[in-house]
Amino acid sequence: MLKEIAQHNQLSVNMTITTLDTELARLLEPRAPRPDLRLAAVRELHEAGIRVGISCSPVIPAITDSPKGLEALVQAAAQAGASYLFANALFLKPCSAAVFLPFLDQHFPHLAENYRQRYQGRAFLPPAYTKRLSQLIKHLRRKYAVYEDRRIDQQYSTKWAVKNFDEQLTLF
Repeated sequence: MLKEIAQHNQLSVNMTITTLDTELARLLEPRAPRPDLRLAAVRELHEAGIRVGISCSPVIPAITDSPKGLEALVQAAAQAGASYLFANALFLKPCSAAVFLPFLDQHFPHLAENYRQRYQGRAFLPPAYTKRLSQLIKHLRRKYAVYEDRRIDQQYSTKWAVKNFDEQLTLF
């Protein structure tokens, strides 16, 4: 069905993959498909001619943010045919922190206090961390040629800018 939609529409599919470590992925997302299965889906979508990208979000400090782990993920994304990739650092609003911090106490007790201090009174990490993460991801996207094609983005913007959104768009 996605292939048919893509023949007549601009279509992109985003897949979230935060780590290639299966055990860690099971711990972080116990009900989600394994990373290798998600990469297989990326490959299948790419082979079907569907534009597919990967979200590495959230990048979790001291858990999923190692340069080696992120590089392996970007390389795997490139090999699977991902057209683009993006990543954002973990942010913890109070409702999320109420669940995540006890999770850290249970599974990563050596990190729990550090997180409490880093996120105390704020939902986002300091700009220095996000800047460093952004630079690393930018470097890895260039290295493995997994980045947005600005010409495609411009085509999307132009095409959608002239659409009349007063009526429901047709799917096909």
